[in-house]
Amino acid sequence: MAPRLCSISAAARRLLGGPGPRARDVAAVAAARFYSKDNEGSWFRSLFVHKVDPRKDAHSTLLSKKETSNLYKIQFHSVKPECLDDYNSLTEAVLPKLHLDEDYPCSLVGNWNTWYGEQDQAVHLWRFSGGYPALMDCMNKLKNNKEYLEFRKERSQMLLSRRNQLLLEFSFWNEPQPRAGPNIYELRTYKLKVPPPPGPHLPPTFLAAVLLSRYLEPGTMIEWGNNWARAIKYRQENQEAVGGFFSQIGELYVVHHLWAYKDLQSREETRNAAWRKRGWDENVYYTVPLVRHMESRIMIPLKISPLQ
Repeated sequence: MAPRLCSISAAARRLLGGPGPRARDVAAVAAARFYSKDNEGSWFRSLFVHKVDPRKDAHSTLLSKKETSNLYKIQFHSVKPECLDDYNSLTEAVLPKLHLDEDYPCSLVGNWNTWYGEQDQAVHLWRFSGGYPALMDCMNKLKNNKEYLEFRKERSQMLLSRRNQLLLEFSFWNEPQPRAGPNIYELRTYKLKVPPPPGPHLPPTFLAAVLLSRYLEPGTMIEWGNNWARAIKYRQENQEAVGGFFSQIGELYVVHHLWAYKDLQSREETRNAAWRKRGWDENVYYTVPLVRHMESRIMIPLKISPLQ
């Protein structure tokens, strides 16, 4: 598939250089290469794919829940392999105190070790009820919390690296709620293409518009949200959908989908069942071109995790 996309992209770039027989011939050849009997239906569907209205507001306003003001923080800690057990013990001793202390406007959503994916990694998901003011209130209080400062100092000796992101939850996903186990969790991370700045006026030809809309202009977070708002219904029958988030601070244009399964076999069966539902394939078809990188982590909950 990749060579076809490259050919079409190159043809489209030549097409933009100006009208003329050479440009039309190249574009026609590229379109012919891409078109085949096998993908006839999907190719014609792509010509009439629903286009998102021009954005008039921030992603956070259009995509996040209006009835809540929850802000989430996800932390990724790469732990020295020989320190992982000590890290988990230290974490389990300190973090629940913050979770239970009503004076701190933060709560644990989930805590995991990565099982498949990047090894010797811990992932923590926090919720701040009240948005950015709650986050700042919590951070200011932690500056004076001697136990927490000592915890950070001791923890730092066990880490190779750490990073975090501030997230908002998609309006169409259910809010993460504690659940009983045992479960395994999959965190699927999608790094989306970043929309280009507005370009020059394009020649008003049908073929040019098709090539540009499908292969030159990257997708946006809004397009992702529109498609998944329809797709999520296909992935809720087994209660596997835990939460969906998009980044606000940290690396941008990043989406995290969190799923729960009883085991790896259950994961396989649940995912395969989605492909037998009419409409799921179309949603996948329209979202795959929006992605520049994707990653899957299979994670095991820590003892303190509300998501077990």
